[in-house]
Formats: sequence, C-alpha cells, structure tokens
Amino acid sequence: MSGWRGWAWALLGVAATTVLFARFGELRPGFAWLGAVVLAPWLAAVDRTRSARGALALGALLSVTFTAVVFGWFPGAIAAYSRAPVWLCWGVFLLIAPVLELQFLTASWIRWYARRKVGDGPRLAWVPPVLTALVYVGTEWFTPKLFAETLGHGLYASETLRQGADVAGAPGLTLGLLLVNECVVAVGQGLVARRGLRFVPVALAVVLGLVGFGYGRLRLGQVRAAVRSAPGLMVGAVQANITNIEKRAAEQGTYEVVRDILDTHYAMSDALLRSAPLDLLVWPETVYPTTFGTPKSEDGGALDEEIRAWVAERGVPLVFGTYDLDGEREFNAAMFLGPSATGGMAQAAYRKTMLFPLTEWVPDAVDTPTLRAWMPWTGRWKRGPGPRLVDFRLNGGRVLKVAPLICYEALFPGYVAEEVRQGADLLLTLSNDSWFSGTPAPRMHLMHAAFRSIETRTAQVRVTNSGISAFIDPAGAWTSELEDNQRAGVVMRVPESERLNPLAGAWGDWLGPVALGLAAVLGGWIRFRK
Repeated sequence: MSGWRGWAWALLGVAATTVLFARFGELRPGFAWLGAVVLAPWLAAVDRTRSARGALALGALLSVTFTAVVFGWFPGAIAAYSRAPVWLCWGVFLLIAPVLELQFLTASWIRWYARRKVGDGPRLAWVPPVLTALVYVGTEWFTPKLFAETLGHGLYASETLRQGADVAGAPGLTLGLLLVNECVVAVGQGLVARRGLRFVPVALAVVLGLVGFGYGRLRLGQVRAAVRSAPGLMVGAVQANITNIEKRAAEQGTYEVVRDILDTHYAMSDALLRSAPLDLLVWPETVYPTTFGTPKSEDGGALDEEIRAWVAERGVPLVFGTYDLDGEREFNAAMFLGPSATGGMAQAAYRKTMLFPLTEWVPDAVDTPTLRAWMPWTGRWKRGPGPRLVDFRLNGGRVLKVAPLICYEALFPGYVAEEVRQGADLLLTLSNDSWFSGTPAPRMHLMHAAFRSIETRTAQVRVTNSGISAFIDPAGAWTSELEDNQRAGVVMRVPESERLNPLAGAWGDWLGPVALGLAAVLGGWIRFRK
C-alpha cells in the first residue's frame, strides 16, 4: 500500500466492511447472508499493505469504526449512568476500541507476516488465510471484551445455521464465517488479476455452507424430537418496567419506592396466579433494592417478613433479585423462597460472580478513595463464589435443579456450561437492562442468552425489569416475549426435554485456546521452515 491511491483503496475496504457490519449486526433474517462477505473488503485491503505498520493501522481503524457502528448506543447509556459528558464517554470508548477489538489488529498483523514469509507462490497460499482465522478466534478468547461479541452471533438470525453453536459455541460459527470470507477474497483476487474463476475456494465455500446447513437441520430435528409437547413447568414472569429507582429514592425516599415496587409486583403476580396454575414465580434482578434476610433497619425487617408471608399465603415458590449481605461484603443476588422438606419456608441465595467492570465492581488493586472521588458511581458489590446449581424445592416435593444467571453472566459460555454440567434442569436468568432501554442492547443481550441455551441445549426462563423477558427453548428460539419498555406479566410454559449432551456444553469455550495453539504451531513452522 503506497501513495494516496493505496490508502484510498484501503479506506474504502474498511468503510465497506463497517457498513456490512452495521447491517449484519442487526440480527435480521434477511441479512444473515452478509456474514459470508462482511470481512472480505477489509481482508482484501490488508492484503494490499506492504508494511506491518500499515496492517496494524487498518486493524486499529476497523476496531474504531466497528465499535462506533455496532455499539454506538453504549456511550450515551454510560453518560446517563455516570452523569459524565457524552463527548467524554465517546472519546474514552473509541480510545479503548483497539483493546476491546484486538482481534482486528492481531489478525491483520499475522496476515501481513504470513504473506511475507510464504510469498506469492500457490503451494502455501492457504497459510495466511488459515492463520488469520485462527488468530482472530484465539484473540477473541483472551481479549477483555465488554460485550463478549463475535462474528458468529450474527448467524442467530438463521434458525438452521445457529444450531452449529452446540459444537464450539458462537466462536465456532465465527471460524466458519472467516473461512468463507477468505474464499470470497480468493475468488475476487483471482478475477481482478484475470486468472479466471478459482475452483478450490468456490468448492470450499460451497462445502462449508452445505456442512453448516446440513448439520443445522439435523440438530434442529433432534432437538425438536427431544422436547415434549406438554409443559413440565409453569412459570409466571413479572416485568414491571419500574426504572430510575435511585433517582426516585432520592426524591421520594427509599421506603416509599420499595413499597411501590413490592405492591406492583404483588398485584401483577396475583393477576398471573388467577390466570393459570403456576409452579414458580420469578421477579427480575435487584427488584428488591436492599438486603434480604439481613435487614439494615426495622422497616427492612418488616418488608422481609412481608415477602415471606406473601409467598407462604400464595403457596407458590418465588425467585427474585435482591442484595445479600455477609458481614461487610454485599452481593448482587437471586433469592429463592419455597417450601422446605419439613413443611416450613426454605431460603437460598445465589450470588452473582461476573460483575460489569466499574459500574458493579472495582478490583481491590485499584479501589482507592481517589478513584471513588473521581467516579462516585462505581459499584461496591463483591464477586460471588462462581458457577453453582441451586436445588429448589417446588410444591409437591419436586426438586428443580436451577442454573441461576444474573444479567452480565449470560455473556460467558464457559460459566454457563459449568453450571449446566452440574445437572441443571433449567437456566434461570434475572436481569435489569433498564439503563439501555430504547437501544439495541436489550435484544443483543437476549441473543447472547439464546446462544447459552443452544450451546447447552437447556431451556431458559429470562425475566427482566424493563425488557426483554422471554422463554428460550433448547434450539435458541424465544417465545412468551415481553418487549422492551413494556409492563406486563406472562405465563411461560416450559416443556420437559430429554437431556442432550452437546460438545459446547461438555467442554465450554474450548475453541479459543485450541485455535491459539494451532496458530502457534503453524506460525512457528513458517518462521523456521527452510
């Protein structure tokens, strides 16, 4: 890449890929096919670079444009949460984009390096594309991504293709898409160079597509056959759409706000109980915005007893989001209230482990008074003990093995897989996405949760404060959907299903380290070959 013409073509490649990402990231069925070509313009631009600096520049530039078009809603949400200037939030967000999307830089550099090492001969022409794909997937595995996104998530829009995630998760779909994009690049470069249509990349792309569709159809049929038609569990989900709790508490008083929250959830739950016989009621994350079981005041103790009495009177077990206190350590928690084996009231708490950086949790190494003075909105919760199952007794003595997830935890496939391996009957996700209401974030969060059900082939009940609440089946389809910014309750009919044992559920997020290992071997071979 030299001169203004070279840079013009390079910038055009970045721009084209950015536009394609903007469409592909909308998760619409009509745009799923864009995954086959989304990176092709950028990859072709990287192939024109003559220096490592130029390749890294194209990677850094795409990281910034990708972040801006796919996550452009985030700076505004952070500005509203922290009350910082929007321009400052945008500036910091774009500044750290090359770190959050490091795969673009490492993939572009290794591509340049591999092409330099193997030359232009046809015998080793496969090495740069394969190394690019392996390094891309491997880098995403260890990069501290805020949203754990990957190219393969765009295939959620295809009911058939997304089934392949039960092999290696969404990163497996990413690897397949990267290879198809490489085939497109090879065909395009052959046509531009007037070497005619290249048969091998065309055939490879066709084979990859057939394998993806064939496996998806096979697994979709198997999953549907494993799910029974009759509901095995009736769950009442309450989405009250009560937002801005901190602001309301400052204006009206904490007790009055908590009183309104509880009364609203009582009324909506009673309406659901009148509509259908329920096995379980679920309220969302932090719906009871104080500690439960270890009250901080007399009023808090009275409200705790009121919730227990309400559950006992209705005779239906309840799961709800609250805070759990252990000495001076406070946790974001899911509280389980239900019948005990002796006929009394049993209580169990699940403590959230995967906390969103700064807004929920600050590492002890940097948690100083100075940091708190600069960013008074930073969270003070502590991390829970990790993935754990909750054995929850329902009426009639049935014990439901629940894999609880709270909000951000649904983004981590390895975490979820570890819970399910303990014998889970159901994924139960409590979330509060109200800070992102009106943006693409609630639907993207729901998509992440759906991939966890595909990877583990486990049904999921997802209940949020302001949307999107839904039941997700083992094929990743969501039903009983309550939209963003909607107040409603819904009865989710959860069918029983034979237990399937997908590779992604058994091994978790295994592809990333394997890809890095293979990349190291292949990179070492081209480095030292004679």
